[in-house]
Amino acid sequence: MKKMQPVLWFADIGLGDRLSVGGKGASLGELTRAGIRVPPGFVVPTSAFEVSLESLDASGEIRRTVAALNHDDVSSVAAAAEKIRARIRSAPLPGDLEAGIARAYGELCRGQADAPVAVRSSATSEDSEEASFAGLQDTYLWVRGERGVLDHVRQCWASLYNTESLTYRLRLGLPEENIAMAVVVQRMVPASASGVMFTRSPTTGDRSTIVIEACWGLGSCLVSGEVTPDRFIVSKVTGDISAKTISSKTLRHVPDPVRGGVRDEPVPDELQAAASVSDDIIAELVAVGKTIERHYGRPQDIEWAVSDDAPGTNIFILQSRPETVWAARDAQPIAKPAASALEHVFAALGHRKS
Repeated sequence: MKKMQPVLWFADIGLGDRLSVGGKGASLGELTRAGIRVPPGFVVPTSAFEVSLESLDASGEIRRTVAALNHDDVSSVAAAAEKIRARIRSAPLPGDLEAGIARAYGELCRGQADAPVAVRSSATSEDSEEASFAGLQDTYLWVRGERGVLDHVRQCWASLYNTESLTYRLRLGLPEENIAMAVVVQRMVPASASGVMFTRSPTTGDRSTIVIEACWGLGSCLVSGEVTPDRFIVSKVTGDISAKTISSKTLRHVPDPVRGGVRDEPVPDELQAAASVSDDIIAELVAVGKTIERHYGRPQDIEWAVSDDAPGTNIFILQSRPETVWAARDAQPIAKPAASALEHVFAALGHRKS
């Protein structure tokens, strides 16, 4: 059986550890080591996934089943996906792994037995420049308690085999034996506002602007499409806000203290048409965004949150991944060189010689 470390802390990992901690985990470790304010946490590495998968499927049936699927046969993919997920969700964790995660959660919580955390999928194939798996695997917010964390680690592993994820990687022809799942466990930020920030315009590709989208409460409301966010376009050079679009935001996601997780809550009337972030917060976000882009050397797609309860600066970075849409367009040749008449002659002569 493969060797396994139950957890790896953010401070001990970076981009070079992607195969061990997945795209999201590697990025969070890299940001932490670069001095960016990231909510503290740890990663249950891919070795833990591999050991657990081997424990429940020693014959390798799961990966053989996936490799044999045709991505165009949606019903077969969906049926296989449901069976695989059920197996993973119901399988007990190896004892040493369960104990290691429980100890790390206790350390992260600093004695608070039910401190809320986010449990986030971090697949080895996600958040790369070649392909983005963002949103294809599961994230769970405001998970409380040791048992809740352990259960949701299994849920994240199972989401590696949801229909959308299977179809996507089958279509890309990614070898199944190279796919593994790490899981991020990270302290929750009690966010008053959240959003995303693009250090290159997602609509025009303009690298001289930063685009910020924001909503009240947790960012899951924006990601799910339940609210139209406020939008701010800012010059990287001058820091001036060149455009503001303030949307009517009628609901927000907040922690559910009874059932756990998050729930919808109506936004108070006086806040619905108000900007969810101030100009000062926008300026701080722009400064952080430029720092992160410089660190990685390429435009980034950044998730952030603002906590009114945090001391000092109250901005937290939750994730940063390479921008992929415009990067892919930049990599494509503008046009194929046209063949000249002389080239046709040389080609014909070469054909006769052969």
